Amino acid sequence: REAFILMSDWRSVPCVERHKKFLENLIAILIDCTFESVSRENPVLRWREPGHLQDIINFNLQEGPRTQDSLLEIATKVFKYSVKTGHPYFMNQLFSGLDPYGLAGQWLTDVLNCSLYTYEVAPVLTLMESTVITKLLNMFYKEENGANIGDGLFCPGGSFANGTAINLARFWFRKRVQSNKTIPSTNLVLFTSEDAHYSVSKWGNVCDIEIVLVKTDECGRMDINDLKVNILEEQKKGNYPFCISATAGTTVLGAFDLLIEIADICQEFDMWLHVDAAWGGGLIFSKKHSVLLRGIQRADSILFNPHKLLAVPQQCSLLLTKHKNIFKEAHSKQAPYLFQKDKFYSRDLDVGDKYLQCGRRPDVLKFWFMWQAKGTSGFEKHVDHLMRFSTLFKEEVEKRDGFELVTEPCFINVCFWFVPPSLRVQNTLYDYKKRLNEVAPKLKEKMTKRGSLMINYQPLHEKPNFFRFVTQNSGVDMQDILYVFDELENLGESM
Repeated sequence: REAFILMSDWRSVPCVERHKKFLENLIAILIDCTFESVSRENPVLRWREPGHLQDIINFNLQEGPRTQDSLLEIATKVFKYSVKTGHPYFMNQLFSGLDPYGLAGQWLTDVLNCSLYTYEVAPVLTLMESTVITKLLNMFYKEENGANIGDGLFCPGGSFANGTAINLARFWFRKRVQSNKTIPSTNLVLFTSEDAHYSVSKWGNVCDIEIVLVKTDECGRMDINDLKVNILEEQKKGNYPFCISATAGTTVLGAFDLLIEIADICQEFDMWLHVDAAWGGGLIFSKKHSVLLRGIQRADSILFNPHKLLAVPQQCSLLLTKHKNIFKEAHSKQAPYLFQKDKFYSRDLDVGDKYLQCGRRPDVLKFWFMWQAKGTSGFEKHVDHLMRFSTLFKEEVEKRDGFELVTEPCFINVCFWFVPPSLRVQNTLYDYKKRLNEVAPKLKEKMTKRGSLMINYQPLHEKPNFFRFVTQNSGVDMQDILYVFDELENLGESM
């Protein structure tokens, strides 16, 4: 029997004689990759055009198997030509860094290859998830509601969590309407900032609701007066305002909507308050900076992505709510092949029925493992470090010729223009904005092909393209900050 298994690589089972050495070699490669990916001596990426990349790596699928040596060679190439998101000079997205404990938790997750819906299938992970959710509920809702309130879900990303929250708000509305026996034939309307994450508008289509985009002020926050005007206008049309989706840390400017004022409006008009704190929610770990989240405890639901500010490996996202049983009420279908009523243990331990998903990756493990390694105080130091270096980056923008702030930052995001020498003395030209708009894309192409830096750019409203500095990597130091400026100057000197 053992000999038969040894000869059968199509069987999905690890065999000591056949696979142990292969896995040891692969793990050795992965460990080398881990440290190479964060080395400043290596590029952030080795850019190749698609045609060239297809020559380097054979992406075609073949009839027969490859050898183990060829698989190890493929693994090496995949790493070599992929973006190193743990590199100190990767500042492109709202995730970065490569935490060693998070990585260990990720590897452990993959070894278990588990799905989290019943206690019998995932006993350890079920209790782990309950512990993390309870702790976060206590942190976000402690000021007003105490520790024993609400519930939470792990979601496959913030966009999915936003959609789940909108669906909860719709369910909550319909439940109240049915209890009052008044069923309006009007449209349900959700209000969110024009700078909110685009997933909110997408979910409007999925959930068949109207989305009204509210103007923002000069800081990128939702304009409270415009919000009120829009609510009253929709009521005049005969529509039903049922939800406001506020943002705690917008994608581009890092703005925090005024949650207390918005919560007051929700209370006045009897509306659900959802707070998208995917980016800014990690501030809850900082005694100093959690002030930016003032009023979040009044939210009906909160989205929080530990894979962003806390640098937990992708992906790790939660949706929290202060309504204890609403997930079960809105989602439960009690499938008898999973959630039998005559189980030998408490059915309350089976969490799967409150989820929209069935099969689900246990993203809690890497987060919990990191939390064990660092403690709550370690996450606080991480967040405070990032905020401090954001301030240092902003101060460097103000010092250097050719750099100009787009707006005064309040969070990690520092948005700025790099003005090349040729435009610094011509800023009165009629096409100055047009020329400035072309600078960031050209610099992005240069840095990407050179592999020296990755930092994102975008336009916003009437503003020409600008760069957005963000980092979640607490390994970034002052020399890295200075490097960004020096590299942009070097790349843009001849423009």
